[in-house]
Amino acid sequence: MQARRIARELALLSMSQLSNRPEKLSAQELEDLLLAAVRALTNEVHDILENAAAELKRGSDRLLNSELQATGVQSSRTMVYDAIELTQSAVNRLGMAMELPEFIQLTNRQEVRAYALEILSVIRDNRDRIDETIAASLVNWQLNRLPRIDRDILRVAVAEMFYIGTPDRVAINEAVELAKRYSGDDGHKFVNGVLRRVSDRAKELSHKG
Repeated sequence: MQARRIARELALLSMSQLSNRPEKLSAQELEDLLLAAVRALTNEVHDILENAAAELKRGSDRLLNSELQATGVQSSRTMVYDAIELTQSAVNRLGMAMELPEFIQLTNRQEVRAYALEILSVIRDNRDRIDETIAASLVNWQLNRLPRIDRDILRVAVAEMFYIGTPDRVAINEAVELAKRYSGDDGHKFVNGVLRRVSDRAKELSHKG
């Protein structure tokens, strides 16, 4: 995992608290936001493991019932398929749970924390201008009507593009990956479209200037 990719995700996970606190936060308060995000991830690991265990138990029960309660081949086959699906779901959850401890461990690296704090600080200090930039590139949408996670992903990307010096292509691609992980089914397409308009608009204004 790249340090900056982890930092972006950590900053995004901290944004939900930053979004509700418009006052200027100190560096220590921003650090506390990061710590809260890491604790939330730790709790998520526990929840995922509990859900996986429950699904394995239900899958085992379905297999047992297929032997005791099935009235025919088709009925037995359906129960077995249900058990397989539950087991597959449990395996997928375990895969997610195995990724998170590595992520949590890497959030303690200085370079990760530093970049996450830089993103949060930029958004804190330039929220109005960042939001105006996003709003100018929305089509048939209002910024305050967007899902919070999409709005925060856009803010992270615009902060990188305009204030941190991340190349537009990199910032957009990373935002799309965040949207695939945290947004709805079509969230990544929406984020990609908005940020490309942001980038194109900035280039047009630059050429005119």
